[in-house]
Amino acid sequence: MNRFKWNSIYRKLLVTYLALTALGTSILAAYILWSFHGYFIRTRQDDLNAWTTALSESVADALEKNDVQRVDLLVQRYGVPETITLRVFGPDGRLLSTSSPEQDRQIKEWLNIPGVREALQNQRVQGFAKGVVLNDDRVYAAQPISRNGRLLGVLRMSITLEQFQSQFRRVIFTVLGALILTLLLCALISEQLARNIARPIKAMRNFAIQVGNGHLGEKLNISQNDELGQLAIELNRMSERLASLDKERRAFLANVSHELRTPVSNVVVTLEALESGADEEPTLRSRFIQTALEETKRLSRLIKDLLDLGRLEAGVTLLEKQPISVRDLSNRAGRAMESRMLSKGVGLSIDIPDVQLQGDPERLLQAFLNVLDNAIKHSLPNSQVFVSGLIEGVYIVVQIQDQGLGISDRDLPHIFEQFYTGDRSRQGSSTGLGLAIARRIVEAHGGSIAASSTVGKGATFTIRLPRYSPS
Repeated sequence: MNRFKWNSIYRKLLVTYLALTALGTSILAAYILWSFHGYFIRTRQDDLNAWTTALSESVADALEKNDVQRVDLLVQRYGVPETITLRVFGPDGRLLSTSSPEQDRQIKEWLNIPGVREALQNQRVQGFAKGVVLNDDRVYAAQPISRNGRLLGVLRMSITLEQFQSQFRRVIFTVLGALILTLLLCALISEQLARNIARPIKAMRNFAIQVGNGHLGEKLNISQNDELGQLAIELNRMSERLASLDKERRAFLANVSHELRTPVSNVVVTLEALESGADEEPTLRSRFIQTALEETKRLSRLIKDLLDLGRLEAGVTLLEKQPISVRDLSNRAGRAMESRMLSKGVGLSIDIPDVQLQGDPERLLQAFLNVLDNAIKHSLPNSQVFVSGLIEGVYIVVQIQDQGLGISDRDLPHIFEQFYTGDRSRQGSSTGLGLAIARRIVEAHGGSIAASSTVGKGATFTIRLPRYSPS
């Protein structure tokens, strides 16, 4: 029933189509009738001119000889048809002969008849007028009859338009019938066109309502090679993207809940143990307090990483823009991780060209530290981590390579996802957000980060950042 409301697009399209069709066909019909009427009138006037010109010569011969009987004979011969009235006047305006004597007896003053006065003044006149007696519509022509510059009389011929008007009425009815039939056919076609346009729009509206109500991931089944089809494709892409984002949101919330529950539970258990009397033994009390402290620090790191990731994804983190030496940045990251590498027996080799980029030094240092920390964490004891760089056009490419067990093909596509850890047993104190934060920081600087790995030979992280070019 919605499609029959006045404010529906279906009704608007249908009314528009019908109005344009009615306007177009009405203009066309009016033009056809006007053209037909004008053509017929011009034809009748041309015929009348030809007849009066030809007949005036014969009448002139008779008048020149003062042969009134010959004039009567010509008038009766050519004025016999009921549609034609033929009259001949003398130079003084007196009626000499007529094809309708019984009707003309009623007329006393012929100079008032249209065309007679002008013709007596040697002017040829034609036009439209009412019948002299019957008051019907007629086209007439008044022809002066002259010989050798002498006015012999006037010939006036008129033809009734009743037959034409009857034919014209039939033409009008025919045109109106054709117009109505055309409107009916156009209404059927317009209804189909309006339905075909309104149907996908209505489907898109319902689809948008469903998406707004949270029904994500559904698809529009609209196959059209036009703007509506393209819009349907974009709506399907939007729905898929929203479904993906909703899935990521749910997974994120689940992971956050899981990551927060573990340290909070450990702290609660430790405090309950202390409350139950474990604080009476100094050794046990010290161990429980150390456990609570470590879990609290872990919880603090997790909250900090979540806040950093949230700001980066929301785009509310303001990045400083200043020239940075990539070599200095890598050396700072190496010095910050030195104690960690010594404790695990991992060496570090840095070979970076002296190239500058523009960005936020603290944020980029955080990204480098996160990637380097991941490399150290997965390196084997007494192995080496290599940090190298090369210039590729307008980019500086930094590679961080470890000599660990590598990343499996199953885990490789997901390592930059939030909280993703291929091996939970190797998670340790990690929050699972380091690589996700590193990717957001690199992308915020107009760069990209990728990972490659060979199982058993380690993994390589490639960071690509635009070089600094002072203008």
